[in-house]
Amino acid sequence: MATAELLRKVRRLEIRSRRLVEDLFSGNSESVFKGRGVEFEEVRPYVPGDEVRDIDWNVTARLGAPYVKRFVEERELTVMLVVDISRSMHFGTSAVAKRELAAELCAVLGFAAMRNNDRVGLVLAGGDVEHFVRPARGRTHLLRMLRDLLNTEPETPGTRLGHAARFLTRTLRRRGLVFWISDFEDTLDPRDWRVLSRRHELTALALRDPRDEQLPRAGWVTFEDLESGERRLVDTHSEAVRRAYQQRARERRRAADAALAKAQCPVVEIRTDRPYFPALMRHFGSRHMRKGVA
Repeated sequence: MATAELLRKVRRLEIRSRRLVEDLFSGNSESVFKGRGVEFEEVRPYVPGDEVRDIDWNVTARLGAPYVKRFVEERELTVMLVVDISRSMHFGTSAVAKRELAAELCAVLGFAAMRNNDRVGLVLAGGDVEHFVRPARGRTHLLRMLRDLLNTEPETPGTRLGHAARFLTRTLRRRGLVFWISDFEDTLDPRDWRVLSRRHELTALALRDPRDEQLPRAGWVTFEDLESGERRLVDTHSEAVRRAYQQRARERRRAADAALAKAQCPVVEIRTDRPYFPALMRHFGSRHMRKGVA
């Protein structure tokens, strides 16, 4: 992509995303990521009414009197954005392709984190981990991430998201918030995701297009597999063909959702033919309720 065109796209993303982030925070001075967890601060003497599970038995044994651990809400959060850039993400039959929608979601989440002075990082994944940007703060850092996202194409064919899940497990030392943006057109091993979700708060943003499951009646059409490049002539007038296409697509979706559910990873469906903002608002609202945040 030419430099001038790339910069224009980044600028448009920034303008639109900043406006949406202001809407996300409208009437609420707190971060949408508030309530993200606690971290250990100190030990202090036990007093009646303290939670027994918070007793530090090593300190208690050493000092001969009960001591409990004191926790405070984390002051610093790492937000990691993981984006599937495999070739299937170029698919889109509505207003926007999945890859373009993923970039806008990254911009919104990134500027929301920046507003709260949180660190943001980026992983671009396809057949392997294609690109990694370490978490940092600031507008310049975020705009660089968006440029990388818009301008990086996968070098490894196929989709193997488990490679990226294992990479994140090894790389992210401090507990953080991981947003995984993908169409999840891959066979997921629940074990990879279970380990990751135990160490971090993991959310899947599943990008879906109406034509993922439904073929239009358009006669004989040449279809191309975006991952393999294979082409096939298909009779879309055939009800049996359309039904089989829909069944296979639904089976893939259910398998991906089931694998993520086993890892206790919430799935937020983001569609190319509908505004994504309400889905994000519902997710953050339910997340705050689960964490007891008003």
